[in-house]
Amino acid sequence: MGKSYAHPLIVLIVNPNEEQTTRIGVAAGRSVGGAVKRNRGKRLLRAVLHLLLPHIDPGWDLIFLARQGLPEATYEQACSAVKDLLKRAGLLKSKLYVC
Repeated sequence: MGKSYAHPLIVLIVNPNEEQTTRIGVAAGRSVGGAVKRNRGKRLLRAVLHLLLPHIDPGWDLIFLARQGLPEATYEQACSAVKDLLKRAGLLKSKLYVC
């Protein structure tokens, strides 16, 4: 398993891969809530990642795990959390002004 980075809303697990592409997985366990809350958290993460994907360095496998507070978070809070995790992992190509 790779290195993990935690935020109150999201956990990021990073592992290098042999390809020059970035593969991303999004998951939410039962601790997040019922099916509706888990799906909302995953949709929110995917929406943020869709915008940030071009700014992420290639060659990594990323797993984003939703935490309990994510379904109630705003888009801006989720985007800030993802950017913070990616910066701490050193995976952003440049300074971001999106979100």
